[in-house]
Amino acid sequence: MSAAQSSVFGTRLKEARLEAGLSQKQLGIEAGLDPFVASTRINRYELGIHKVDYALAGRLATVLRLPVAFFYAEDPELARLIQIFGRLPKRKKADILSHARTLEVGA
Repeated sequence: MSAAQSSVFGTRLKEARLEAGLSQKQLGIEAGLDPFVASTRINRYELGIHKVDYALAGRLATVLRLPVAFFYAEDPELARLIQIFGRLPKRKKADILSHARTLEVGA
């Protein structure tokens, strides 16, 4: 992961954590980190100091009810779409995809 991707990941992680109303420690513990280091580790991920492996990114996404792709989206609008799409029920996802295809054809 490059430094730019790392900072995108950290920005998205912090954004999602704050929206979920979780402290760094709470998020870390819920994602399976040792309670004694949970806050520090999440802080360093948010700052881009440490890289997150994909397995942990998946656990963080599960806790935050987000697709993992959200953390890696550089474009804020795309990140928001991923966030919304990931939380929709299956039927609504199909509707969105169908609508997106009609928009793509007309572009």
